[in-house]
Amino acid sequence: MEFVHKSILLNEVIEGLNIKPDGIYADGTLGGAGHSEQIAGRLSENGKLIGIDQDEDAIRTSTERLKEFIENGKAVLIRDNYSNIKQILNGIGIEKVDGILLDLGVSSYQFDEGERGFSYRFDAPLDMRMDTRQELSAYDIVNGYPESELSRILKDYGEEKFARNIAKHIVAARSINPVKTTFELNEIIKASIPAKMRAGKGHPSKQTFQAIRIECNGELDVLKNTLGDMISLLKPDGRLAIITFHSLEDRIVKNAFKTAANPCICPANFPVCTCGRKPLGESLTRKPILPSEEEMEENPRSKSAKLRIFVRNEEKYEDYFKESRK
Repeated sequence: MEFVHKSILLNEVIEGLNIKPDGIYADGTLGGAGHSEQIAGRLSENGKLIGIDQDEDAIRTSTERLKEFIENGKAVLIRDNYSNIKQILNGIGIEKVDGILLDLGVSSYQFDEGERGFSYRFDAPLDMRMDTRQELSAYDIVNGYPESELSRILKDYGEEKFARNIAKHIVAARSINPVKTTFELNEIIKASIPAKMRAGKGHPSKQTFQAIRIECNGELDVLKNTLGDMISLLKPDGRLAIITFHSLEDRIVKNAFKTAANPCICPANFPVCTCGRKPLGESLTRKPILPSEEEMEENPRSKSAKLRIFVRNEEKYEDYFKESRK
């Protein structure tokens, strides 16, 4: 199956990155390389694109899609987690970049490739690993986590109202036999939610599968722990563009951008800043950029997408920050 992924907010991302022909850009979630192809196509012979993805299928397909750019030296692809972006770039002799892109969540390919276990629509082994080299899988979570931890994950990551009951039913079922497949988990979830609450609410497994996937791949921790590194890697006027699909992801990005723009921890009544924490730039998106009605109609998976962009410029925004405290 071909790794196909419709590039969400493509025009908005390209415009937001403000691509310089001689610039260096990193795509931390390469996927099907839709965004990266457009970035690379705007680079001169002096420009460079570094594509990063932990998914073997994504690297394989993107290598073919970006073949022309790889051969002429404009692009290099690396199979790794974007959490290691600083080490990855240093390893190829790059200290700073002009832009970084993250398109978070699961690709259409990963959802539609039934064997990966990401989707409740296909009967498959419980897996959900974006990087098949890692040991922890959805099977381990469903069959090994304590009931209280399962409940917390479903509530926090899936915002599932019936988290406690679903966790209880999972533990009861696995005490008889291990829960091995997506359809087995579907049946457990269905039995955990009252019929009247399931009516007209979409598939009952959606939020539980989302929560288990996020836990399996450590998605929120990776994002939270890497944002500082990515901002520090930006050159002056460099931009960090992030597309999120989950309220918790968006909140992490929003707060990180806010802190980077105003890191001062001095009391508000202090006439001058004494903590020494300087602004690193500003968020260009006080409110996130959302897909157009047309895009949402053409690609329903874009409906929950939100794009936020941060621009790096300490000197300019340090002056602005000083003025704002007067």
